[in-house]
Amino acid sequence: MESSVHRVLVTGADGFIGSHLTEMLLQQGYEVRALSYYNSFNYWGWLDDVKHSRLEVVTGDVRDPHFCRHITQGMDIVFHLAALIAIPYSYIAPDSYVDTNVKGTLNICQAAKENNVQRVLVASTSEVYGTARYVPIDEVHPKQPQSPYSATKIGADAMAMSFYNTFGLPVVIVRPFNTYGPRQSARAIIPTIITQIAAGKKEIMLGDLTPTRDFNFVKDTCKGFIELSQCDAAIGQEVNVCSNYEISMRDILEMIARLMNSDVKFIEDRQRLRPRNSEVFRLWGDNTKIKSLTGFVPSYTLEEGLLETINWFSWGENLKKYKSDIYNV
Repeated sequence: MESSVHRVLVTGADGFIGSHLTEMLLQQGYEVRALSYYNSFNYWGWLDDVKHSRLEVVTGDVRDPHFCRHITQGMDIVFHLAALIAIPYSYIAPDSYVDTNVKGTLNICQAAKENNVQRVLVASTSEVYGTARYVPIDEVHPKQPQSPYSATKIGADAMAMSFYNTFGLPVVIVRPFNTYGPRQSARAIIPTIITQIAAGKKEIMLGDLTPTRDFNFVKDTCKGFIELSQCDAAIGQEVNVCSNYEISMRDILEMIARLMNSDVKFIEDRQRLRPRNSEVFRLWGDNTKIKSLTGFVPSYTLEEGLLETINWFSWGENLKKYKSDIYNV
């Protein structure tokens, strides 16, 4: 893609990955239109902490097709990250996941097609693979909808690919494995551990510690998105963004405790356990494809990323934004 392309839209820019992606795009010279979910308080999520002369913040909802046509006008690239992502909440409110994840992606793709957007990067998730049938998991691994959330992301990816196959929309499916870092929701395992230890707890509540995950620092995930947006050969492809390394939840707990000089004890909280057939027990991603397409390799080791994450969460002004004593669905 030509270097003159600089006008980009980031949906879900007020969230964890989206806010970091917005910052990285601004640092690299892009003009960014950042979508924050509409609310009457004029609250922009993590974008409230992002200030830049080339940043335009708009508020709205990807569930509205007319709004999507409006915000994609004049854009060269769309990074579509807006989604409902909490797996436990998808057990409670699956219909809202269909509306946001599937219909929202449809609306963005239709709008991008009508407005001649040159590249659409759709954020997928490693949850679409379910528990690994083989490792490392490459992009041809079967999809297994083990939660309503993963089912809607499988549907969203398929919808986006249908626009590539039918209309030639230049789509790339970007499939991050487990991203962590500053600003992440406390519903995720790493912030849950860090915030409870930082709050001084000697016993922390967690779910099942036997599953393994392929963890990626948020800045590496964002780098993967940007490198794929600049790669013509990635169009029409589903591409993992991962470290090609797995670690168990228990080992992550022990590593964080060591880095925070804590002798914390673990207590299993049954409300944090997924239904047996819904739990994804093993995720280990194969990053061969993204390496061959872009030369991408992670810049952060797991320990380096954890130290930066711990430092951010441990700062008082950040820690007080989290309710470490409440289970965040």
